[in-house]
Amino acid sequence: MTVRKNQASLTAAEKRSFVDALLELKRTGRYDTFVTTHNAFIMSDTDSGDRVGHRSPSFLPWHRRFLIQFEQALQAIDPAVALPYWDWTADRTASASLWAPGFLGGTGRSRDGQVTEGPFAVSGGRWPITVTVDGRGFLRRALGSGVPQLPTRAEVDSVLAMPTYDNAPWNSASDGFRNHLEGWCGVNLHNRVHVWVGGQMATGASPNDPVFWLHHAFIDRLWAQWQARHPRSAYLPAGATRNIVSLNDVMRPWNDVTPAEMLDHTKFYTFDTLA
Repeated sequence: MTVRKNQASLTAAEKRSFVDALLELKRTGRYDTFVTTHNAFIMSDTDSGDRVGHRSPSFLPWHRRFLIQFEQALQAIDPAVALPYWDWTADRTASASLWAPGFLGGTGRSRDGQVTEGPFAVSGGRWPITVTVDGRGFLRRALGSGVPQLPTRAEVDSVLAMPTYDNAPWNSASDGFRNHLEGWCGVNLHNRVHVWVGGQMATGASPNDPVFWLHHAFIDRLWAQWQARHPRSAYLPAGATRNIVSLNDVMRPWNDVTPAEMLDHTKFYTFDTLA
């Protein structure tokens, strides 16, 4: 069984294995297919039209399936690799361990955001950005420039306390757990982290930055924590709803998986802890 661990607790060997698998997936061209898929759904998901990956109840099950598929692609390269998660309520600064040169590398230089250290720096020649939104072929970051602070533990707890998964109008104006976690309202959790990292993470092509996977693994863990705290609170909507993926509707682009099939993460992986 795959166990997803806090990146802060990974050994040096585990970090190397994860990075090596990412670089190999990039070399084969498979990595960029994930970037293309995510960017396409960011662009097509709107508040008033058909929405699947974002601004909708299926934000969480869609990304859970997306991460499982990506994790399986890494495991086809190295079966021992699992997606780590980044607890940004604890590792809150640009000097946190995940930004070390031996892991993800740090922030970008001031003039153009280019990441100049670590395995994903353009100078290494192994991480070209080919799915671009601005024509620049290098990884960019601007840690802490877009917003000054990452979400706090108290802010996370306030969202985890919400008892209702989602509600009408089922978009970025909804007042429920999913939308507060996604970050279109309230304390703004998920979206704020994307902006804090900056660079490609602040665009639809955010998976260009490997930290995307660590961030979303933590979002997925928060959903699992919410599920554990509210066992009687179901995914909504349960029945057919226009432009929305309801409980038993299939999700694009796979068309063979429903939110109902994504509710129990333990069929696929566990976390080192849910406490």
